[in-house]
Amino acid sequence: MFHLAWFSQPRAHGWTANGPDRWAGNDIKPERWETLDFMSDMVKQLESACFDFLMIEDHVVLSNDKQNLEPRIDPLVAMSVLAARTSRLGLIGTLSSTLYPPFLLARQVNSVDLVSRGRAGWNVVTTSEEWAAQAFGMDSIPSHTERYERADEMLDLVKKLWDAWDADAYEMNAQTGRYVDPSKFREFKFDGKYHKSVGPLNVARSPQGRPAICQAGSSPAGRNFAAKHADVILCSTFGQNSVQALKDFREDIHARMRAAGRDPSEARVMFLISPVVADTEEAAQQRYQEIVGMTPEILAQRLGRLTLHTNTDWGKFDLDAPFPDIDPDSFTEGFKGMVGSLKASSKGKTLRETLAEQETTSLKLIGTPEQVADKMQAAIEEIGGDGFLMHARPLTRRYLAEILDGLVPILQKRGLVRSEYKTTMLREHLLEF
Repeated sequence: MFHLAWFSQPRAHGWTANGPDRWAGNDIKPERWETLDFMSDMVKQLESACFDFLMIEDHVVLSNDKQNLEPRIDPLVAMSVLAARTSRLGLIGTLSSTLYPPFLLARQVNSVDLVSRGRAGWNVVTTSEEWAAQAFGMDSIPSHTERYERADEMLDLVKKLWDAWDADAYEMNAQTGRYVDPSKFREFKFDGKYHKSVGPLNVARSPQGRPAICQAGSSPAGRNFAAKHADVILCSTFGQNSVQALKDFREDIHARMRAAGRDPSEARVMFLISPVVADTEEAAQQRYQEIVGMTPEILAQRLGRLTLHTNTDWGKFDLDAPFPDIDPDSFTEGFKGMVGSLKASSKGKTLRETLAEQETTSLKLIGTPEQVADKMQAAIEEIGGDGFLMHARPLTRRYLAEILDGLVPILQKRGLVRSEYKTTMLREHLLEF
């Protein structure tokens, strides 16, 4: 069996650089997505399909691409609202280890875990955008190396804060009037290179021990960080469409986990996919071309995102020349893994052609529901585990139905994915198989 989860964000889901998707309907209206109406309906469907979790992606500032601005809702607010709409689905929010104070983050995420009865997680990002650093009062974003050093120290502190309470701290003694047993929590001082704090929190212990940790870094530093800390590790090869690349990634993570003194069975490696399904393979291919068609607007959007994430102006390169001869490791302030994957897939192609094939996915899955299920099953059998993280832009109710009512029941019938929840908390979902 393998795990299924979903990756999205509270935004105008059905909007694209080419305008509204033809199936977006009224969900692009602010009053439908800003109030989380769309996502509230979506999480109920995900829970009905027995998904492990919804991972809420985030950027804390607007893009520098003025033509493609994306307002959104803070993930902690979204998690709190969506927790009230569900009872089993895990909820993982994206929060920056570079920008957020450790004590505040630990307190807020643990609070969401309590109100959701053990279903919360934190997707740790280090943030590479200069604009984000300035918005949070910093002169500039730290280097790639320093950001991961900060993140590693912050996780040590946050875990210490989460672990400072015992599970049985509530005494509720009517004779003494004492609600909490003071021997059941530990006071401490933390004085690190980047962070200082005292504990414990004034929020009790997480129902699942501590909220789950998720991480998606693909650089060596990101992989080492994930191997040391993460319960869920996300992988995208940005359209390489190679099962072997995914197998290599998982084996590399497992080797790094063992080097960090962890058992590889403690974490789940999830591969990002965006299946396109239809009644026939021809119809699915046609729909795929509609989604990824390289209009001038889409091209400008992709260049803008590369510029934002890498702090390098990609508009200076000739689109019809070969892909720039650049060293991914030179992008110390940006997404090394993204640039490395693009370069790996650019052999014999121009920059324009490479961008046309750029996807935030790991495998190209196009066809009938049965065909896509076959490919997913074969991939997991070759890779060895652990599961897939669904993602779609644009995201519409029709797409949700195609996946959750079309594809997933086939996987369930084959016994490949969960058909019912046997666990209640996120960490339990992840460790069930």
